Amino acid sequence: MKLRQLEMCLQKIQGFRSPKADIEQYMTPAPLAARLLHEAALAGDICEMKVVDLGCGTGMLSIGAALLGAEVTGIDIDEAALKIARKNAEAFGLDIEWIRMRIDKTAKPLAADTAIMNPPFGAQKEHADRPFIDFALLTAPVCYGIFNKGSIPFLEAYTKNTAVITAKTAALLNIPKQFAFHTQENLEIPVEIVRLERIA
Repeated sequence: MKLRQLEMCLQKIQGFRSPKADIEQYMTPAPLAARLLHEAALAGDICEMKVVDLGCGTGMLSIGAALLGAEVTGIDIDEAALKIARKNAEAFGLDIEWIRMRIDKTAKPLAADTAIMNPPFGAQKEHADRPFIDFALLTAPVCYGIFNKGSIPFLEAYTKNTAVITAKTAALLNIPKQFAFHTQENLEIPVEIVRLERIA
């Protein structure tokens, strides 16, 4: 599937009905999700692979990975989001496993080929992204994530004994006004799509 075709499919996915600010529930925009997944597919990390989506929300990355031929498991703490994710997957005729789980130090890693995620940036809770990075690298030898622009030095330092960055792509994350503390109708945040490969 070409990048534009994937993006058009992902535009149909329903988002959060009542997003929660404390866990940074922002729907990953279809163009950004499609770009991450397309790059991962070109690298051979999606098609016919076992893929785990961490903090899957309503299923944007999970569904995209499944459309590209992956066997997908989506994980999220919010049952309301998972309910929407199930309906979204059903609308596409996709068989995706959905698991309700909190991603923290107590979470038991799964076994997968690739982990994908748009983790919390830590705007509401400092270091909220770290459990996601840890879990991803315990779950799969390859991880793709969306991180704030300028996060590369942190990622290199944080994962220096566990992984190496093998690819990075600059992109934009569009956040529509959805919480009381938002002052702009739309905010574009510079981000980076990062591929981490676990050190054997």
